[in-house]
Amino acid sequence: MKIAFVGKGGSGKTTLSSLFIRHLAANEAPVVAVDADINQHLGAALGLSEAEAAALPAMGAHLPLIKEYLRGSNPRIVSADTMIKTTPPGEGSRLLRVREDNPVYEACARPVRLDEGDVRLMATGPFTESDLGVSCYHSKVGAVELCLNHLVDGADEYVVVDMTAGSDSFASGLFTRFDMTFLVAEPTRKGVSVYRQYKEYARDFGVALKVVGNKVQGRDDLDFLREEVGEDLLVTVGHSDWVRAMEKGHPPRFELLEAENRMSLQALQDAADDSYAHRDWDRYTRQMVHFHLRNAESWGNAKTGADLASQVDPGFVLSEGLSAVQPA
Repeated sequence: MKIAFVGKGGSGKTTLSSLFIRHLAANEAPVVAVDADINQHLGAALGLSEAEAAALPAMGAHLPLIKEYLRGSNPRIVSADTMIKTTPPGEGSRLLRVREDNPVYEACARPVRLDEGDVRLMATGPFTESDLGVSCYHSKVGAVELCLNHLVDGADEYVVVDMTAGSDSFASGLFTRFDMTFLVAEPTRKGVSVYRQYKEYARDFGVALKVVGNKVQGRDDLDFLREEVGEDLLVTVGHSDWVRAMEKGHPPRFELLEAENRMSLQALQDAADDSYAHRDWDRYTRQMVHFHLRNAESWGNAKTGADLASQVDPGFVLSEGLSAVQPA
């Protein structure tokens, strides 16, 4: 299952995504965690020191390796240089699986040991001074999108992505890459403004969206969220002494998280698992191709000097039944 946490800056999406990752690990589920926000906080929320978090390899810095590996022997992709963030897989492409070892994970993922078990952590990388004037945020998350395009995951496997704040992910097709999107919203007008943007876009692409109310302190807050988001409100999370200790760098054992908040995390997992029954690999592949053709026409062809529409394999559908590495 591919799961995104989104929300405005300061809504608590990184905290909630880190708690959900810990919850999944406590349930002994295999997890790949991805920090897709240039403000890199997921590592620290998972217990890494500042030095350890800063030492995480940036996926963007390994983009040539990622492209070359995923290209495999796909005859429609003449070179890794012609791959862009939306390039879809085809016959001969190499695919990624959650549980395997491969050169992409070796270069870009690092194990994080939690009380509950180990998870793999990947990070898109921060926006650096060298990027100013020559790059943009969306080029940073290109490595994440490319990997998700080539990922085949099962019902009992989880990829959890802490997305960029706000609605920036709509600048690409990244928001359609998930089985479930959890939007973290505070009980304020600003808190639900991103929800309205996401809801509008999600409706057009069949994106499953649920709201997690955060920092809910009483009945008034709950009534406000229910009025603003209706049945999309899945659960709420209130004050947590455990989270306050975590944010100070001294989290207790996860089993000591408040029972009410643990129940909320289980509700998130249940909702994600339920969405598996609605997974449609044909639609998923069509959407992938749609955004690739749109990006190719708007900027990709000019940048690469190639006709990127020719990269589309019309007979290929991404699915769990495919081998992790396609034959040559």
